[in-house]
Amino acid sequence: MADRRQKRAPREVDTSRPSTSRVYGFMLGGKDNYEADRRLALRVLEIMPDAPEAALANREFRTRVVRFLAAEAGVRQFLDIGVGLPAQDNVHEVARSAAPGSRVVYVDHDPIVLVHGRALLAVDDRTAIVEGDARDPDAIIDDPETRRLIDLGEPVGLLMLGVLHHLADHEDPAGMVARLMARLPAGSHLAVSHFHNPADHPEASGQAYAAEKLFHESLGTGRWRTRAEILACFDGLELLEPGLVPLPEWRPDSGDRAKPGLAHHTVLGGVARKT
Repeated sequence: MADRRQKRAPREVDTSRPSTSRVYGFMLGGKDNYEADRRLALRVLEIMPDAPEAALANREFRTRVVRFLAAEAGVRQFLDIGVGLPAQDNVHEVARSAAPGSRVVYVDHDPIVLVHGRALLAVDDRTAIVEGDARDPDAIIDDPETRRLIDLGEPVGLLMLGVLHHLADHEDPAGMVARLMARLPAGSHLAVSHFHNPADHPEASGQAYAAEKLFHESLGTGRWRTRAEILACFDGLELLEPGLVPLPEWRPDSGDRAKPGLAHHTVLGGVARKT
């Protein structure tokens, strides 16, 4: 019997091909996925059995980062590029728990993310979801909805979580970040999480190589970069303590649930400030 969810897919969604957003959502226990997504997710789990822990660690990292930016860094507006499917603790919810009135622009190019986002994330006149791609930074910044909510005279929290590793080397992810940060004022912050190939951990590195091969075969994207390559995304910025670290190690919270495993070593995150 055909999967009933296939029938509910928006017309522009190709359900025969897996989507990074939907595979990530599957790892978090989400239901908005299709057979192609589940096939790829199960193959990922054969390589990285604790991949769901890495996905959870990424979500918890985002929560801690947004809470820090809103509660301690004084940021009141956020640009979340590559938002993915809505789930618990969305950026506007976390930010407003610390700073009511915070404004958030969500950005993605996946049609199903846009459909769900417009229903669940664009909840009032202080949130919006914009169709955009990190490969075209100026189009994101100059979108009318972005300019409506984001005051380029005030600090911005730029979130690029789980995005840059889906850009190829020739697309110059560090250069794209630099172009985005050049449009934002001093006091703005950049948060990045990125797949990591840990050369000093052979078993985790082996998983990273195998996962990268699978991603390229199935998605045509996915780079597990070295620490130095990821650090290049923060060039010209002040990297905040504790630096670029495995996600659970960035200012951990007593409520964190992600369990350590090999995947602990294969995703790094950090936050930097534009001075």
